[in-house]
Amino acid sequence: MRPPAPLALVALLAIASFSSAQNPLTPGIQSFVSFGDPAIAITHLRIIDGTGTAPKEDQTVVIRAGRIAALGTSATVTVPADARNVNGTGDTIYPGLVGMHQHLFYPSGGIPMYNEQAFSAPRLYLACGITTMRTGGSLEPYTDINVKRLIESGAIPGPDMDATGPYIQGPGGFSIQMPVLKTPEDARKTVEYWVSQGSTSFKAYMNISHDALAAAIQEVHRHGMKITGHLCSVGFTEAAELGIDNLEHGLLVDSEFTPGKQRDICPDARASGAAVEALDLKGPEAQRMIRTLVDHHVAVTSTLSVFEAMIPGRPPLEPRMLEAMSPEAARSYLAAKERASASPNRRTVAWLKKEMDFERAFVKTGGLLLAGCDPTGNGGALPGFGDQRNLELLVEAGFTPEEAIRIYSLNGAQYLGLEKEIGSIAVGKRADLVFVEGNPVAHISDVEKVTFVFKRGVGYDPAKLIASADGAVGIH
Repeated sequence: MRPPAPLALVALLAIASFSSAQNPLTPGIQSFVSFGDPAIAITHLRIIDGTGTAPKEDQTVVIRAGRIAALGTSATVTVPADARNVNGTGDTIYPGLVGMHQHLFYPSGGIPMYNEQAFSAPRLYLACGITTMRTGGSLEPYTDINVKRLIESGAIPGPDMDATGPYIQGPGGFSIQMPVLKTPEDARKTVEYWVSQGSTSFKAYMNISHDALAAAIQEVHRHGMKITGHLCSVGFTEAAELGIDNLEHGLLVDSEFTPGKQRDICPDARASGAAVEALDLKGPEAQRMIRTLVDHHVAVTSTLSVFEAMIPGRPPLEPRMLEAMSPEAARSYLAAKERASASPNRRTVAWLKKEMDFERAFVKTGGLLLAGCDPTGNGGALPGFGDQRNLELLVEAGFTPEEAIRIYSLNGAQYLGLEKEIGSIAVGKRADLVFVEGNPVAHISDVEKVTFVFKRGVGYDPAKLIASADGAVGIH
């Protein structure tokens, strides 16, 4: 996406004046940086501040030493004499996104294992506006922890990371890379070990038992951390009462409404799906579950883009997505789309809409809704690109663009306990900002027109980041 002429000129000047004294990032990082100046003033912008309120027009934001130093109308904010002045007329800034169900792996096709994407995924996330992310489950926890450390040291580009440990999973995992935890003691020891290795949160998975989940929750909380879950053998209400902090994907994976559901058993997927589709969201069963989540302060993570990829004819096929994939990954994804269209059990828009309705009902009741793209499934929700699509789907679900951006920024920051640092645009906060052409409030698809991404005050060029990952998704 082409920046306005003043921005293009400023970017060139910034690169020309870049020095190690101004920025400690390595040469490999510097090639992706357009703005590394100690002070930057972006004027005449539209600002969506991440709080859910209406955008403010003709604003100026001053960035100094990685933080927002001044903010207000362009008529009242004084641009410092030493600041690089950027004209943002007609364009928009919103907070760096906080992706809460991200992965550094991607479907490999054929066999039940996934390829680690330690090279391509962090670049694509950052390029698309994700400045902070939670991995939401790890198949190679050592790799994820080391990627987190490399990003923190400035050795490679990518978002700040909350690195989950290995899945807290019982027998029957979807991948041969998953552990098999049979007892509560197994769960406790797994958490204790991975805390010592550098994991900063945890995720329980589909076949964990009630008792093992309870032990994991207790151990995670003992270390002052949080645990989320994509559950099946344990229902949402049960998990909330055990003290889980977050539940992934929403209603479509909750098994508790399945007739005959047995303790510690993940029921048949078709029976569980049929029960969810038949569920009356205004009825007492659904309302009781939603109320329990809210009362126990359990957040829910929206992953609409990975669900949409299962529906024939959706999402729109984007050239940029296919260009990012390796040829084999692209063939695998296109074949999966064809199989979905031909399947007698194919998913429908009504199925997706049921999840959208649940998410609105959850928020209306007072629940904390988070969001992430979950680049798994049939491969249709790529890192970063899937997050932009998720923003569009949240608006399709009935949230305003301002609300959708809050879900993807301030809500995630609040869950992580970082709301004083990130998640909204305010004086004193870190300068984690997404600069886009156009106006996402008028056209939510403008979130795909990212011109620059500022992380800790450093402005990255998304086009260069994406180009560096072309053909890599599915390989590394």
